[in-house]
Amino acid sequence: MVHVDLNCDIGESFGRYSLANQKEILEHVTSANIACGFHAGDPSVMRETVKIAIENNVKIGAHPGLPDLVGFGRREMAITPQEAYDMVVYQIGALQAFLTIEGVKMQHVKPHGALYNMAAKDTKIAEAIAQAVYDVSPELILFGLASSELTKAGEKLGLQTAHEVFADRTYQEDGTLTSRKQSNALITDEEEAVNQVIRMVTEGKVKSCQGTDVLLKADSICIHGDGERAIEFARYINKELQNNGIEVRAFR
Repeated sequence: MVHVDLNCDIGESFGRYSLANQKEILEHVTSANIACGFHAGDPSVMRETVKIAIENNVKIGAHPGLPDLVGFGRREMAITPQEAYDMVVYQIGALQAFLTIEGVKMQHVKPHGALYNMAAKDTKIAEAIAQAVYDVSPELILFGLASSELTKAGEKLGLQTAHEVFADRTYQEDGTLTSRKQSNALITDEEEAVNQVIRMVTEGKVKSCQGTDVLLKADSICIHGDGERAIEFARYINKELQNNGIEVRAFR
């Protein structure tokens, strides 16, 4: 049977600012990428999110981002590979402490936002992130944009690597995501998004904004937890995947 992981970026509240209903959305995904305090999240949010993920039997991963709370980690920064390495190690360590207290293992690491997109194209940044993950634990799974520099770097090191695709984002003909600065970056029609996902999982293809098919591998599907209808969409996509004979299960 064809199978795929369904992951969600989560734990992105901060202080008195609450973002998304974590408990409900975690009922419909198999992996959770928990913010580690740089682009979003704080110690209390991390602790609470870990507990909710465990309650829902969802695999947990670190979601390290750039140190940019105001920009939600979605603005590129001029960082060196060494800085990227240090940021990722630091943030993995922060989340790992809460997991250690709960007696559970971290499954994966998935960079966030601009750091994720930088690593998709920049070989040096990608290699630094992959090395950081490997040095913390070679048992961790590295999540990265399908067929990107990040997945290549992870595979080169011997890390188990999950090629990730996006349900609600459009693609360029080089396989990268359309910039959020462009009006057509997001797919808001749920049926269109599901059809795109099913084709990516079953055929290994996605239609680019330029009209050409892009070949890719789909190990895990990302759902953004901060969308207006995130919970409803998570429920819908999970159901439709199974209706099309695709088993939804954690990557490992």
